[in-house]
Formats: sequence, C-alpha cells, structure tokens
Amino acid sequence: MTNNDTLRRLRYTFDINDDNMIKIFLLADYNATREQVSAWLKKDEDDNFKEIYDNELAIFLNGFISYKRGKKEGPSPVPEKHLTNNIVLRKLKIALNMRDDEMLKIFDLADLKISKGELSALFRKPSDSRYRKCKDQFLRNFLYGLQHKYRK
Repeated sequence: MTNNDTLRRLRYTFDINDDNMIKIFLLADYNATREQVSAWLKKDEDDNFKEIYDNELAIFLNGFISYKRGKKEGPSPVPEKHLTNNIVLRKLKIALNMRDDEMLKIFDLADLKISKGELSALFRKPSDSRYRKCKDQFLRNFLYGLQHKYRK
C-alpha cells in the first residue's frame, strides 16, 4: 500500500477538504501548499501526481492526531523519516483514541477476524520476539473498516 493510497483513504473516510488537509499539516508545523496536497491526492496515472514520502505522511499523521484530539502543549513530535504500516496503524489508533476492542470491531467491519494477541503483536517493538509486521492487507482492511464505520 502506498503512502498516497493511505492519504486518499483517510481524506475520503473522514471527509477532509483541501483547507482542512492544509490545516492538519499546519498542526504539525508543516506548511503544505494546496498544489502539494492536490498532487498527493491525484491518481497514480495522472501527469500531476506526486509521491508523498514517509516523512510527509508522518507529518500528516502527527497533525491528524492533533486535529482529532487537540494540540498538545510544547513542541510538535518529530516525524519519522521511515514509516512502516505498524507505525501508521499506531498513529491512527492514537488519533482516534481507540482501545484494542474497538480496533478489533473495525477489523470485523472489514470481515477480517484477528485475535487480541495478534493485534497487540502489531504494536510491539520490532526487537520483541512476539512482534509481527503489519502487512499491507491488514492496513488496507483497517482503513476499509474505518471507512465503513465513519462514512456510512
């Protein structure tokens, strides 16, 4: 799953217009232009399409956390230079203030049955022996479940 796919799906699911997309980036102290946002949201085949890099998507997700939960005092979190699906999933969990049982319901909405243990393995440190990599299909199903819940 590409970063652009993730950004497009979040925009659609939460019905975020261009102005709010720019506002979300600003909440993470990044000045995104309307042209940048538009190019990131274009279809891959479009001539004006631009890839959104890990660092920029991390900035968006940090801003999304502030957008959904309110901006914290102090400096903005430092965005990751390299994103994994595990990090994206964790940031969405934080932004939407979800507990594990709520996340399992989201996966159920996408017809993906996973256990609480499987879910917790996605949030462990990579050095932990019980850590599991979040594959594209897991993230895609989670985003689909979010869409089903918030976009009825």
